[in-house]
Amino acid sequence: MSSIASNIPARLDRLPWSGWHWRVVIALGAAWVLDGLEVTLVGSIGSILERPDTLALNASQVGWTGSLYIGGAVLGALLFGRMTDRLGRKKLFMLTLAVYMLATLATAFSTSFAFLAVCRFITGLGIGGEYAAINSAIDELIPARVRGRVNLAINASFWLGAALGAALSLVLLDPRVLGPATGWRACFLLGAVLAVAIVLVRRHVPESPRWLLMHGRHAEAEQIVTDIEAQVGAEHGALRPVPAGAQGTVQGSLPLRRIFKVLLQQYRARSALVTLMMVAQAFVYNAIFFTYSLVLTRFYGVQDNRVALYIFPFALGNVLGPLLLGHLFDSLGRRRMIALTYILSGIGLALTAWAFTAGLLTALTQALCWSVAFFVASAAASSAYLTASEVFPLQMRAMAISIFYAVGTGTGGFIAPVLFGWLIDSGDRHSVAIGYAVGAALAVLAGVAALRYGVNAERKALEEVAELRE
Repeated sequence: MSSIASNIPARLDRLPWSGWHWRVVIALGAAWVLDGLEVTLVGSIGSILERPDTLALNASQVGWTGSLYIGGAVLGALLFGRMTDRLGRKKLFMLTLAVYMLATLATAFSTSFAFLAVCRFITGLGIGGEYAAINSAIDELIPARVRGRVNLAINASFWLGAALGAALSLVLLDPRVLGPATGWRACFLLGAVLAVAIVLVRRHVPESPRWLLMHGRHAEAEQIVTDIEAQVGAEHGALRPVPAGAQGTVQGSLPLRRIFKVLLQQYRARSALVTLMMVAQAFVYNAIFFTYSLVLTRFYGVQDNRVALYIFPFALGNVLGPLLLGHLFDSLGRRRMIALTYILSGIGLALTAWAFTAGLLTALTQALCWSVAFFVASAAASSAYLTASEVFPLQMRAMAISIFYAVGTGTGGFIAPVLFGWLIDSGDRHSVAIGYAVGAALAVLAGVAALRYGVNAERKALEEVAELRE
């Protein structure tokens, strides 16, 4: 592979924030809205699906639907991540959205646990593929000076989807509207409709010029950047001159053997850190959120069609955390903020688990405690995806995201819903609290590791953060 001298990365990084950037963020960031919608629907209707007039599932089966969704996402990330590096960011973020849309539509027509499980698995395939394609495209199109806050804000949009899912379930499950027996199906149908709208917006997002350069398509990359500059210039006037000195990029994708050599030899410390960050955040989030309705209904006596009310404060804390703390990742720096948010989220989780075990909480105060704890935990979790997407070489970005998403989510995300479904079935608060304690310990450990091995990637071009050694 030969190096190519190009000023295209520098031209993209020096652009002022514009309406064009907003359109990219909205079109691509909607992937997290969809994921939040999916997870919340299952979390808020879990107890509904146990009713005899729906699918008559038990708590363990509800947990399995969450784990199978995560399992599909893991496989989808690996499958579509490799394709994203080889075939392009745009082709894959359109394909994966189509997979999600069709599977969500099919979920609405589930007639049994087996049917539902297959639909959830395929839905996960689409969402897992979205993570690799979207994170790659966003990082390669957003200016370096704001990459941290934008990435965190986009990941926080998961909780806009969560709030939307809660609102849908609250309204449609109301007996005065559709009621539990058919309302849960309508929730998934509306999710598919939202995906169609996103397809219409996303088709206008261009291919990543950096990816085009890697594959020798210089003329296309030049044309796309020229068009972007024209749109931004029309809004802001004359653009700043391109900084002196072209940046280098590399042509072509890497074979899998070379990718693993880079991860396990050249950047093994980074690889270990990202793995720990992904496992910790996946365990914490999936443990709590996939079983949220079960905790509220089993331990606090909340009616199953009112569960969504308690998701709103939880979602609010998760949205506000990355939005209010995101700029600090670009100013105070990645390493400090990652360590701080992980350690504080572990402490918050442990304190809430203690209060839950001691019987000091009501359904409302439990939701408020989670809201405060996850104000910080949400920024920490978003920083895991940011780190995975920016600390490895450009030529293997999507595959690196996929591998670490798969390892982290496959470990923490697949195990947690099944484990907590089993713990909740026991009816013992102390058993559930032990699971929460495991998540807290993982979060603190990841924070300590980030303080030692974190990468100061703030305000640096992607090409500076990680280079491929020959």
